[in-house]
Amino acid sequence: MKTRVWMPILLAIAALTGACTNTLHGAGEDIERGGEKIQQKTQ
Repeated sequence: MKTRVWMPILLAIAALTGACTNTLHGAGEDIERGGEKIQQKTQ
């Protein structure tokens, strides 16, 4: 009985974690590109 309750919850958490990882990775790349542009302007 406990497995029936927890399995959908764990699957939902896993799906959300996977989606957040991709979003944070993309945001990190955007921030890095912005930093590179600032460095180019100051040289």
